[in-house]
Amino acid sequence: MKSVEVRSGRDGSESAADPIYADLKERILSGDLPGETPLRQDNIAVNYNVSKIPVREALRRLENEGLVTFRPRRGAIVRSLSNDEVLHLMDIRIALECRALELAVPNMIESDFTSIRKLLDDYAVRTEVSEWSELNQQFHQAIYEPCGNREILTLIASVQQKLGRYLRILVTEIRGLQRPMREHAEILTACEDGRIEDAVQLLRRHIETTKKEVAAHLLRGNKTSLGA
Repeated sequence: MKSVEVRSGRDGSESAADPIYADLKERILSGDLPGETPLRQDNIAVNYNVSKIPVREALRRLENEGLVTFRPRRGAIVRSLSNDEVLHLMDIRIALECRALELAVPNMIESDFTSIRKLLDDYAVRTEVSEWSELNQQFHQAIYEPCGNREILTLIASVQQKLGRYLRILVTEIRGLQRPMREHAEILTACEDGRIEDAVQLLRRHIETTKKEVAAHLLRGNKTSLGA
């Protein structure tokens, strides 16, 4: 049985929902709780040694983030994205991330390039799919970070969060290591040369190719990896 530590909220109030929310969110995003998994309030309350009140609060917060949905007579379940929603989010990725890179390139300095190169070197020697996936995400975050627009970065993180449990490992398995590694290197070289339009076009092509691969995978009806 887990014991929940009661912590103070921003307004000074104590909330037992915080650790429940954080733990459930981590398990959903990691795929430990796949889509359509029932989230029974009674069981969760027992597991965390709390009443149902903080459990409901935690589940409502997850609902607001699009990770949980409530259905009549079924209660809360982990929300699954439809195939169309996955592809629509990929379109949003293209728009947001291309704009972020366009803003970021003029602000990049030598230390940015050094750290990003190190990520790519690390990427090349890893052997586990999960490691490729994590480093792929870190690469994308690193090239957008200098954009200086916190709102865009927040939106990108939100979209990546929604897609992550469906695509993070799946995409890597579909496309392997060589193509994304080559494309990442081409994007970074364009950034280093200050070729903003080229960098953005390379990134757009990179994500659009991924979207096509994902669409083909979904069309074949392979839903197991998507948690559907």
